[in-house]
Amino acid sequence: MYIRVKVKAGAKKEILKKKSETHFDIEVKERAERNMANRRVVEVVADHFGISRGKVRIISGHHSPTKILDIEK
Repeated sequence: MYIRVKVKAGAKKEILKKKSETHFDIEVKERAERNMANRRVVEVVADHFGISRGKVRIISGHHSPTKILDIEK
């Protein structure tokens, strides 16, 4: 399953807001440096869906706030 996320890095607190079944807004505390924010986004999405982190991959948008993630179930 593919989902689209819009990420805000460097936020004061972490928030995952579901806009629809396949669209999410995510705010993470980590900064967009050294792939830290991307790693945290994968962790937050995996926790939300109740799966391991290895089943969530960033397909596109590694350097962009808008990302497409692949989730294996």
